[in-house]
Amino acid sequence: MRDERPYGSTAPPAAFYLYSADRKAEHARALLKDCRGHLHADGYTGLGGLYEADPKTGEPAPFKEVACWAHARRKIYDVHVETKSPAAAQSLDMIARLFAIEADIKGRSPAERVAARRERANPLLDELRVFFDATLAKISGKSDFAKAIRYATSRWTALTRYVDDGRLEMSNNAAERAIRPLTLGRKNYLFAGSDDGGRRAAIMYTLIETARFNGIDPETWLAEVIARIADHPISKLDELLPWKWEKAAPQAIAA
Repeated sequence: MRDERPYGSTAPPAAFYLYSADRKAEHARALLKDCRGHLHADGYTGLGGLYEADPKTGEPAPFKEVACWAHARRKIYDVHVETKSPAAAQSLDMIARLFAIEADIKGRSPAERVAARRERANPLLDELRVFFDATLAKISGKSDFAKAIRYATSRWTALTRYVDDGRLEMSNNAAERAIRPLTLGRKNYLFAGSDDGGRRAAIMYTLIETARFNGIDPETWLAEVIARIADHPISKLDELLPWKWEKAAPQAIAA
């Protein structure tokens, strides 16, 4: 998922879906083998090796991990729902204040976001870490609350990395929203039929969701693309991309 609008970029949002027959780490590594930089993702263990230097060659890790505060919050929220713990409620309140800062700076430049985070988020993060450590010392280490806290503290560097880079987000929610259609689809039609069906579904998800992210009605856009593509010059194929098609046919944008 690419969405750079939160830090003021004009690059169009897009999503890419890749089908794999299982959840083995090799698929994620093949997809990202030529990429370098920051990787914003959930806690999927198959990505772990991408954050580590090569022990044989000494080559640095291809990615710096950027963890997701929405995932960390969810585990604490589940504890609060189950136990009504005041400490869990206090944790949720502090995390909510961190998200409120992000809402205030959405759309600003990377430099402005970093300045605001260092001034407003850093002190709150320090307070939250002290609170987590103090709470862990008071509760059973086997409790669900302790597990939820350790989920956050064991990823603290990755969870706080966003503070010093205005291009990074506090949560992985953009990708989570992009995954939601697949989750709903699994409940409705259960199977893609075959590996080939899965690959075709991934292509359709890529086209449909990218159109949606750009404010384009997928059905209208696909109908025109299918009607035009046979006679369209292959050297100008990019003209049919959703963010360019919008400019050429604004009357077709979904209301």
